[in-house]
Amino acid sequence: MPDLFPLSETSMRLMAFLGVYAIMALAEAARPKRQLNHGRAGRWFTNLAIVTLDSVVVRAMAAVTVPLVAVAAALYAQHAGIGILNALELPAWLAWGVSLVALDLAIWFQHLVSHKVPLFWRLHRVHHADVDIDVSTALRFHPIEIAVSMLWKVVVVLALGAPPEAVLLFEIILNGCAMFNHANVSLPAGVDRVLRKVIVTPDMHRVHHSVHRSEHDTNFGFNLSIWDRIFGTYTAQPRDGHLGMTIGLEAYQSEEPTRLAWSLSLPFGKNVRGG
Repeated sequence: MPDLFPLSETSMRLMAFLGVYAIMALAEAARPKRQLNHGRAGRWFTNLAIVTLDSVVVRAMAAVTVPLVAVAAALYAQHAGIGILNALELPAWLAWGVSLVALDLAIWFQHLVSHKVPLFWRLHRVHHADVDIDVSTALRFHPIEIAVSMLWKVVVVLALGAPPEAVLLFEIILNGCAMFNHANVSLPAGVDRVLRKVIVTPDMHRVHHSVHRSEHDTNFGFNLSIWDRIFGTYTAQPRDGHLGMTIGLEAYQSEEPTRLAWSLSLPFGKNVRGG
């Protein structure tokens, strides 16, 4: 079996991740939006450890006999000629554009479902339990949720017949945008107002991490902001203000979410809603 994660692809992902993470961390230091309630050391260790485990899970999924990762699925669809885009034989530029938009909608929908279905919320609340929000929060997804998310992307990619290069680009964009809109950075109001017409900004996504369920059940977008406007799940500002709002889940306003073992065990607790 050919290596589905050659050095060039791995290097692209890693360089994009490290570059965006460093830029956002520097921006947070230069123009912080909020004062963090908990120290970075514990939170960053936990969140970075979680994303390391996530990477191990994804690599394991790529190593099985039938690789269960999005880029591999796109390669298979391309070679087998399956999927809507392969059947339509669209120009490459159009196939890429359709793929990027369709995949973004698919991730928006998956995010919505992760809030509405109790089984998926058990996993997703690990992300929302973070007691502060900054660039590291973008990495805080339970490994089981990452596996489920990848399987969903495989299904969408196969049905769509998305070009492998477009899928790889989408993955890089998705990760970069997630780090951008989770960043604890203060954008000028005018810049935020213009940007959020197209993409999800830190102020827009911060609402989604509000302790109030009526707010964290809105603003599900990670990249394009249009889906929340179209489907009526958009909230412009938090009712307590960006500086006064409480981040996280009401049930877990403590140091516990900053701990790795607690965070990984959270989905297996008794309280399904958890906030």
